[in-house]
Amino acid sequence: MAFDSFGAFLKQLETAGELKRIVQPVATELEITELADCEMKQPGGGRALLIEKPTVNGQVSPFPLAINTLGSHKRMAMSLGVGSIDEAAAELGSLMKAKPPGSFKEAIRLLGTALDLRHAKPKMVATGPCKEVIRKYDAPPTRTEPWPPAPDITHPASRITSAPAPTLLNLPIQQCWPLDGGRFITFPCVVTKDPDTGERNMGMYRMQVYDDRTTGMHWQLQKVGARHGRRYYETGSRMPVTVFLGGDPAFTFAATAPLPDGLDEFLLAGYLRKKSVELVKCETNDLEVPANADVVIEGYVDPKEPLRQEGPFGDHTGYYTLPQPYPVFHITAITHRKNAVYPATIVGLPPMEDFYMGSASVKLFLPVFRMTFPELVDLALPAEGVFHNLVFVSIRKTYPMQAYKIMHGLWGMGQMMFTKYIVVVDEDVDVHNTSEVLFRLCANTDPQRDSIFTRGPADVLDHATPELAVGTKLGIDATHKLPGEGHHRGWPPIVRMDDAVKAKVRKFREG
Repeated sequence: MAFDSFGAFLKQLETAGELKRIVQPVATELEITELADCEMKQPGGGRALLIEKPTVNGQVSPFPLAINTLGSHKRMAMSLGVGSIDEAAAELGSLMKAKPPGSFKEAIRLLGTALDLRHAKPKMVATGPCKEVIRKYDAPPTRTEPWPPAPDITHPASRITSAPAPTLLNLPIQQCWPLDGGRFITFPCVVTKDPDTGERNMGMYRMQVYDDRTTGMHWQLQKVGARHGRRYYETGSRMPVTVFLGGDPAFTFAATAPLPDGLDEFLLAGYLRKKSVELVKCETNDLEVPANADVVIEGYVDPKEPLRQEGPFGDHTGYYTLPQPYPVFHITAITHRKNAVYPATIVGLPPMEDFYMGSASVKLFLPVFRMTFPELVDLALPAEGVFHNLVFVSIRKTYPMQAYKIMHGLWGMGQMMFTKYIVVVDEDVDVHNTSEVLFRLCANTDPQRDSIFTRGPADVLDHATPELAVGTKLGIDATHKLPGEGHHRGWPPIVRMDDAVKAKVRKFREG
């Protein structure tokens, strides 16, 4: 299902009882974080919050703020128009396993898959709602629609009485935590292009606001945006960058998805929403953004300009990221739809909204992993691992040292290179049940025999590594041991009740 706007998604959340309105003013300075954090810590992730009157330095922003919109398994599924993420994963899995048809019935099914794929490719359009209000810097603001907008679910009629020009100083950008170095845009979709190939990338990199015209651009050195940036730094030419907020929530999910380098995230978004992403050209650079985005911030990074300190920032690690030098993003234009809603998130001590987004990514891309690792049964990223520090994997084990093959393979796949701990268990273990995994970990391992240390790339946000972006990884084989794995004793069976007895007692209890 495709959403024509972020507001349309919020309407569906409210209809489903998944959204709570906050009608009184709430400060973007710390208060929204505390409100959202309390909600995110509720069982199952709580509800999304629509804050109708966020205040910036005591003044009500002309833009309402929505937070925790993807912070539950149900809302993640709703954002992609499916009953559950498992449905989307099964559909992608069937696509991965597609074979030449052996019958007319199979040919019809394959044709249906091909028709679905036709929506994956984005298409250009002349204009869109994201250009209803346009402000080019060094030029007066222009509007193609009357202001204020007509009343709707996200903008009550009493909310706006004037037409302030869009600026970083009236967007409801949060200072999330007390020691943060300033206000941070936390849900930006950052669009860049490879200057050599023209390949587009959409990533998510936080942005610290320095003033009304500049922000930091926190693309870490292993990210695609940073790779694009290095080419511009090598040539010394100005790098076009555009950031957009909102629109179909599939865009936000696609920006965080672990796609291979060079694969356009708008292809994934189009596939998931079963409708081509309509793109419009930016006003002041040659990049493209979704026509139905809520807010678009255009600009550039100048390679000839010194890097600037960015941070501290209360991060998904649960600790503050200390200041580091990053490029400065200069703004040349801001455009937005007349009923724009500002999407936000927070990160910190788990569980947070990013846990549900990460879980959805794992489920969706598990069929892709299985193409490389056919023995893979399931994979989980526990909330305590803050996204990728800890990974549980279950496999169908058939030969010695198979668990180590899985460890090394996963460490070599995209963002899995950041994983500090991998625990491999047998196929009968529910990796989403941390207690069950820990039981097998304690019962099935000899620490010296079943552990492996290796070195490799690390998350630059990891404060515990001895060097920035370089660290150690630990793999633990918690599977049953086979001959040839250094275990010279018999392996006992696990204690289980007979199935017939269990069925008889179950009938007795149901009585």
